[in-house]
Amino acid sequence: MTEHYDHLLQPLDLGFTQLRNRVVMGSMHTGLEDRFYNYGKLAAYFAERARGGVGLIITGGIAPNRQGWLLPLGGTMNRYGDVINHRRVTHAVHKEGGKILMQILHAGRYGYHPFVVSSGATKSPISKFKPRAMRDKEIVSTIADYGRCARLAQLAGYDGVEIMGSEGYLLNQFICKRVNQRTDRWGGAVENRMRFPVEVVKRIREKVGPKFIIAYRLSLIDLVEGGNTWDEIVTIAKALEQAGITLLNTGIGWHEARVPTIVTSVPRAAFRQVTASMRKELSIPVMASNRINTPEDAEAILASGDADLVSMARPLLADAYFVNKVAEGHPERINTCIACNQGCLDQTFSGKRATCLVNPRAAFETELVYVKTRQPKRIAVVGAGMAGMSAATVAAERGHLVTLFEARDDVGGQFTMAMAVPGKEEFKETIRYFREHLKTTGVDLRLEHAVTHEELKSFDEVIIATGVRPRLPALPGVDHGKVMHYAEVLRGEKVPGRRVAVMGAGGIGVDMCEFLLHEHDQSVEHWCQQWGVDLAVKEAGGLVAPVAPVIKREVTLLQRRPGRMGAGPGKTTGWAHRLSLLQYKVKMLAGVEYLHIDDAGLHYRSEKMDHVLDVDTIILCTGQESVVALQPDTDQAKEHWHVIGGAKLAGELDARRAIREGAELAARL
Repeated sequence: MTEHYDHLLQPLDLGFTQLRNRVVMGSMHTGLEDRFYNYGKLAAYFAERARGGVGLIITGGIAPNRQGWLLPLGGTMNRYGDVINHRRVTHAVHKEGGKILMQILHAGRYGYHPFVVSSGATKSPISKFKPRAMRDKEIVSTIADYGRCARLAQLAGYDGVEIMGSEGYLLNQFICKRVNQRTDRWGGAVENRMRFPVEVVKRIREKVGPKFIIAYRLSLIDLVEGGNTWDEIVTIAKALEQAGITLLNTGIGWHEARVPTIVTSVPRAAFRQVTASMRKELSIPVMASNRINTPEDAEAILASGDADLVSMARPLLADAYFVNKVAEGHPERINTCIACNQGCLDQTFSGKRATCLVNPRAAFETELVYVKTRQPKRIAVVGAGMAGMSAATVAAERGHLVTLFEARDDVGGQFTMAMAVPGKEEFKETIRYFREHLKTTGVDLRLEHAVTHEELKSFDEVIIATGVRPRLPALPGVDHGKVMHYAEVLRGEKVPGRRVAVMGAGGIGVDMCEFLLHEHDQSVEHWCQQWGVDLAVKEAGGLVAPVAPVIKREVTLLQRRPGRMGAGPGKTTGWAHRLSLLQYKVKMLAGVEYLHIDDAGLHYRSEKMDHVLDVDTIILCTGQESVVALQPDTDQAKEHWHVIGGAKLAGELDARRAIREGAELAARL
């Protein structure tokens, strides 16, 4: 049953050690790394991925010294006392048959603290603090810090280290002219700019000996002005190989790049070409990464010879048992990463613990525990959206007898509208996963069934997850023929005209603009044209002029509050959405007061002046209200009556909150 994934499941012999398959859990910072009292939780988090079959795990970034901190008092490995906590992690992973590398990350000018250093004193556009240029002796001292850090990692039981040399962190800042304007032995020609990382590798190899994995994450395409050319990248990679690395990992872009690299709209396996080009240049194993989220894509990359290993960070956050499900012949049961960033990176960059929208147990393995019940109950769940399906499957997994009622003819609720938006096609994978999970957990699903109070009386517990409906503003003319609400448009019930006004610039309003303007073209070629990316990296940074899109509608996006438009989308994805709106020449108006709608169009007031938008269609993205028609019929029933998801709190369409609420409630019942 597993012959289709022979390459993915094949062991990799590194000479002194062997990886049990070609799947790597790439580095992802959860926040657990930064406090010693969280290392028990971190150990449980990694142990579950090792138990799930992952061949090699790479931790979140650990700094080699104080200047290298990503966050104040962040995770550091520079003294023997640090070894004790890390041994909890390595022991837990080894007990489950996995191998693990500790990533050494020096943030350079990306650090969120006043001690930041870099190759020069140029502030990053995404950072708060201006760095201090490192002196020669500081560079030499930092090389020694890397060596000590790796040796301590070895004493802690790690199978190796990964040196973070991409995404715009310190070593990347040294190898690129964008930041490195030095004229000493650490700057100028590429041979000088790469001296720092090469010396780091040599020092680490000297400290740890030959039987220890050293992976290096090298940016193969920088996607910033002043980045490296392909010839320079190859020169650096060969020098790193000569210096003693075991594996080369693919890094894509800098954090300050204005090109999205991991969001949902980026095509799957978009960067395999650059990895394939590098693999032809080296004799050591090369790892592919970025937007590889299915076993089919991973297998295809390996089978074609484009890479020797496949790194999947967020996909293994979404499903710890990804590899086991493939090996057992059930890839359809994988809880696929949809690259939304809402549960992981958005949380990380807000100073919170990372988790996963589709898997609320991620990084909460010791806190959100699904214990088999000793007293099975008959549980009714009303509404098969994200909250309802989450509650139903967790309750059934625990041994309860669950009936899930849904008034529509399919599951998914509001999520089915999200997957209609170009660039969010991945969302259909979550619907597919829950359909499968409902079957495997034995939930009794009853579609097109508007449940009644009388039916609910026979259940021990009732969970109301009836979701939300669009909120209509109290505006004269809101019932005009030109007016549509977002649900009607996204479900294909009504078709907008050529000139459109979108009322509301939150997440739904921005999605609506994408729906109105974009084609469902998920090809890598189309994406590269849109964002000006040259995967051959002929020019510095791999950037070329983007191709202007074909604009099929005139769209105006309006919001009542003043300030930046489209602030609703996530912290790590909102900028990409806003750039996309600019590419499609969306007119954006903030601080408006809606007056009325009539045959002439949408009347509004801005800066104390009245205006009218002459449009064919006005689409309401003005929020939602909870659907709570069903209520307990007696005070006694209230104790066994639970409301979750949008039915509890409307707000923005927050699938992360809905799925977590459903899981947490079901874990308690």
